[in-house]
Amino acid sequence: MQATAYTYDPDSRSGQVLLDDGTPVPFDAAAFDAGGLRLLRPGQRVRIETEGAGTGRRITLVTLQTF
Repeated sequence: MQATAYTYDPDSRSGQVLLDDGTPVPFDAAAFDAGGLRLLRPGQRVRIETEGAGTGRRITLVTLQTF
């Protein structure tokens, strides 16, 4: 699934992405670390993997979207 980086805190390695419908979804350090990234800037397109559904949806991976 694709999204856009919305916020990122380098100290905690957590933040939020915006889904294409505008829904913000938070991610934690484990999801950030799973993608192997060092930094994330707001506005970057990312690929995310999730588990669960609805309000229980959780991001398990955040990585840069490549074409």
